[in-house]
Amino acid sequence: MQSASVLITAIATVLMAASGVARAAEYTGPLLDAHLHYNTEAFNGQTGPHPLADVLARMQRSGVKGIVANSRPNDGTKALAESPLARAAGVTVVPFIRLYRNRADYDNWFRDETIYDMVLAEHARGTAAGPFKGIGEFHLYDSANANGAVAKKLMAFAEDEGLAVLAHVDDVAIDLLMANTPSKGQKTRLIWAHTGISGASVQRVDALLARYPLLMGELSYRPGLTCDGGKLCPEWRTLLLKYPGRFLIGSDTWVNQRWMYYEELMKGYRTWLGDLPPDVAHKIAWDNGAGLFGLPLTVK
Repeated sequence: MQSASVLITAIATVLMAASGVARAAEYTGPLLDAHLHYNTEAFNGQTGPHPLADVLARMQRSGVKGIVANSRPNDGTKALAESPLARAAGVTVVPFIRLYRNRADYDNWFRDETIYDMVLAEHARGTAAGPFKGIGEFHLYDSANANGAVAKKLMAFAEDEGLAVLAHVDDVAIDLLMANTPSKGQKTRLIWAHTGISGASVQRVDALLARYPLLMGELSYRPGLTCDGGKLCPEWRTLLLKYPGRFLIGSDTWVNQRWMYYEELMKGYRTWLGDLPPDVAHKIAWDNGAGLFGLPLTVK
């Protein structure tokens, strides 16, 4: 009985030690949320269910030190940019111009000249946090609409002005959008929202990253990214190690439910980031976005 007790104690000690290692392996550094919406449903002139103090507290508790904000309408992004609460929470706001004034714009923006005029006007005004750094997120439910007149003009405008583009599109549309830029995608800073939410293969993602040197993949909602226990699936881990400077994380708070679970979303990232070498994890979590938008590489 004594030997059995000793064995049980030894096993328990090993399990506890293993559990400690697992916890310690989680990434603990700063996060940059490269796909954040503060839409009217959450904001509603600061009277919605998630006022500024609420969302910024969620970011602070999650260790999020920077956000790419794009909102429907752009008032939500401007509110984040001008809020002293953001500075107090230690959150740097990188503002993007979203193309949507309302939900009707989702299906028509690529041919609506008033959208183009709105983007030019917003770009000229800027925000309290400084100039806009990008345009999007926008959606293309039909890849061929990448060739819409306004889509073409906005892609050329973004490259000419050095703006990043956040696009929720499939892999076919990536090629079409890039073809509509002056450099044919060689100088275009396009952030592929979800790195293909439709599930483009890892091989196809690899080929597009090789073809377009400034293409970045944002990883929210990405099918097949994680496996059992929230760890990276093997083929995705291999791809992230191959292109450590080309990926970003994001929350995609497109509905209020995503705000309710914001901290859990960020904890999920910390889990699989811990499955990578520390320098690679830090790049994906912070450095890649910081370099893209001119933020400090070292933050407290």
